[in-house]
Amino acid sequence: MTVSDFRMRQTAGEEMCPHRLVLEHVTSRWGVLILIALQERTYRFSELRRHVGRVSEKMLAQTLQTLERDGFVHRDAKPVIPPRVDYSLTELGQEAAERVRSLAAWTDVRMAAVTEAREAYDKARTSS
Repeated sequence: MTVSDFRMRQTAGEEMCPHRLVLEHVTSRWGVLILIALQERTYRFSELRRHVGRVSEKMLAQTLQTLERDGFVHRDAKPVIPPRVDYSLTELGQEAAERVRSLAAWTDVRMAAVTEAREAYDKARTSS
């Protein structure tokens, strides 16, 4: 794939390229954390919210719904009182989570280099 395969179409009225839209869902701030968490195990909504941390109910619900629509997350609503809903990854979701986890692991390993680059950039900007 090339960059042009993922760029937005410029023609008025056309929708965003579907590949790019899925990429945005999977690599969004909450999408990454949710996929990685669900790779570990199945979660109920409130458990997942606590595990991910600092995500609002609304944002978690929207992200889960988007990932479910894309086929990455399975929502299992049990007809009991009180209602019980469990979230898990589909086979497609497992595949996406593996790739996202690899990227997250890479950022962890290379964070020192990123910090160094940022400091060099900031230093160059302030001294000019």
